[in-house]
Amino acid sequence: MTRTVAIAAIAAGLCLPGCGSHTTSTHDAPAMASSSDAVVLPADSPMLKQIHRQRVALQDLPTDEVVAPGKIEANPNRVSKIVLPVTGRVTSVLVKMGDAVQKDQPLLTMQSPDADAAMSAYLSARASEMQAAAGLAKAQADDDRAADLFEHNAVAKKDVQAADNALAQAKAGLEQAKAVGEQSLRRLTVLGLTPNGFEQQVVVRAPLSGKVLELSVVPGEFRSDTTVPVMTVADLSSVWVSSQVPESYIRFVQLRERVDISLVAYPGETFEARVSRIADTVDPQTRTVKVQAEMDNRAGRFRPEMYGSIHHIESTVKATVVPAGAVIRSGDQTILFVETAPGRFERRQVSLGPRAGDMVRVLSGVSAGDSIVADGAMLLQGLLGRT
Repeated sequence: MTRTVAIAAIAAGLCLPGCGSHTTSTHDAPAMASSSDAVVLPADSPMLKQIHRQRVALQDLPTDEVVAPGKIEANPNRVSKIVLPVTGRVTSVLVKMGDAVQKDQPLLTMQSPDADAAMSAYLSARASEMQAAAGLAKAQADDDRAADLFEHNAVAKKDVQAADNALAQAKAGLEQAKAVGEQSLRRLTVLGLTPNGFEQQVVVRAPLSGKVLELSVVPGEFRSDTTVPVMTVADLSSVWVSSQVPESYIRFVQLRERVDISLVAYPGETFEARVSRIADTVDPQTRTVKVQAEMDNRAGRFRPEMYGSIHHIESTVKATVVPAGAVIRSGDQTILFVETAPGRFERRQVSLGPRAGDMVRVLSGVSAGDSIVADGAMLLQGLLGRT
């Protein structure tokens, strides 16, 4: 009698559809499976706490998508290669590699004979300008005197014309002297010098705000080549993502449109960028077109040479999706568990489409709104067939 009561209690607490007269011993798990591929768990079963359910959702998935490898580059429109304006000896370097600098901030100082030469040229131009001004004053006085004498018939007409000609030449000479003086002053300004003496140091300043990415000069060096950069300053508040897009897909990419960026450094995150440049030629070796997209980097998370991929979606469509972890593959079957009633889980064979991140598209077998087992499906799979 005691054995009969125990069997009846287990059967009443846990039964599957179609179980009929099947019974289980007290050594079986608190679940049963039937030929209808379903598992029923009672409301107080501890297994329910290990099973996470989720509704089947609709999500926008791409119909045409371009995915190409890419890497981050400094925006070439915001990169400056610093060269020395004159030859000479570097006396001090005021920044280090990686320093943030502001526009017009001093970067280095140097002593140069060209600075003294520029100062000498300026002073000479100023002297010439003063001499030309004095010559003009004399020519003006001579012209006025000749005109007055001519009115009193004291000189000939040709003397007045000669005075007029001398006055015109004096005016032209003064204008020329002023032009030379202004040019020499601009030269001093470019070198960061003031017109107040010799032995001034040339100060090289930052042409833009950014960071020092390269530095190849130390104090004490004498530099005679003014074409070789001594440092590189780049504004990294925006960066470019450069990618080689296959020729057959370039028709999908347009200027200024949005693309998604995935980076190896930040798995699971997607960033937005805008296409800023599409190359005008095709690489004859790889049959690809270089595409560059600009990405906001004011937070400073993106660094040149980081690798990732660029994703361009031409159009989307609403599709049924489920978490990839909910899918069980058994032989040639693809299975999901659907909760058809509280505690009742039915095994469904489904047909899947392509994967989209952590989700996978379902072509048939379930519908939007169905409650599926997103975590714990393998536990239910192990209970099937136990009678």
